[in-house]
Amino acid sequence: METEEIFQFLSPSARIDVKAFALDYVLGLTSTTEGKALLSSDKRYIESIFSLTKDSTSSIVKDSYIALIGLSADDAFANTMITDYCIVPSLLEYIVNEESDHVDTVCMLLANLSRNSFCCRKLIELIDSEECSVKLSKIVEVFCQKKFNKKENNLDHLGLFLSNITQLREGRVFVLDRTQCVVQRLLPYTEYDASEMRKGGVIGALRNCCFETDDHEWLLSDKVEILPHLLLPLAGPEELTEEDMEGMPDDLQYLGDDKKREPNPNIRKMLIESICQLCSTKEGRKIVKDKRTYVIIRELHKTENDKEVCVAIEHLIQLLIGDEPEKGMENLKTVEIPPEVDDKLNKIMLQHDKLEHNE
Repeated sequence: METEEIFQFLSPSARIDVKAFALDYVLGLTSTTEGKALLSSDKRYIESIFSLTKDSTSSIVKDSYIALIGLSADDAFANTMITDYCIVPSLLEYIVNEESDHVDTVCMLLANLSRNSFCCRKLIELIDSEECSVKLSKIVEVFCQKKFNKKENNLDHLGLFLSNITQLREGRVFVLDRTQCVVQRLLPYTEYDASEMRKGGVIGALRNCCFETDDHEWLLSDKVEILPHLLLPLAGPEELTEEDMEGMPDDLQYLGDDKKREPNPNIRKMLIESICQLCSTKEGRKIVKDKRTYVIIRELHKTENDKEVCVAIEHLIQLLIGDEPEKGMENLKTVEIPPEVDDKLNKIMLQHDKLEHNE
């Protein structure tokens, strides 16, 4: 198909069947290196596709967004969409419109655009600028509002978007803003069984936020109570003794025979990693220990059969039952490992990886 012919087919004035054919052709191009090279050779491709997101035919609008998703999987295209075409403001406006038809598709596009740190930083800067009327607080609001969209879109992929932006400190600062109550609004989704995408995205965002050690005491305080929300998905139906439950948060006691653990090992691993981060300071470790975290993790360890999760569990158990570091070394994130010790640890890890590979 000739280039000029494609642009004619992608024109808003073209027949519906012709536009659909052209969009399908472009989508096929996004899956090959040669196709991507062709699409990047002329800015009119993206301009034409984006113009069709305003088409009067619903199926053409959806196919246009799907084509943009295919393009945004490439980091160079994602950067181009954010910086050269400034499509983000209109995407966000579309998402927060409760009457929009294809919000879930647009949420997938937004998640793609925020996937790598370079694009994500530009995206956050754009949202914070005067060019964008929809701010992150509005995105969280519609994400947390039950049945916000009137066209049966669930906005679950916004969870992945939140996970992506919190890989950067700018995103974590927003989520941890104590005047916004974003963390408190996200916590209930750690046990949200209706959507693994939403649950996994939220837990990923919470884990990222746990890297901010200055906020640990606040996160663990009664104002937020992050720990019970991280532990509850890891708890099972085991009957615990009164001694085991002494000091344990009420939500973790007497769970009953029908209590099920989080089935996804990747999500279990993220939950454990979050708790490990909360143990990186002396104050955090004390609170986590006092809440009888070890009991929940001990029971989890008995049933866990995923190797990576077991490694994370064993690391957490060491933090919970090991001796406290010497004075001046209480913050595990600021401790400098001597070069010779670091080399030795790297050799041990390399040997471990070889053994795992041989198995």
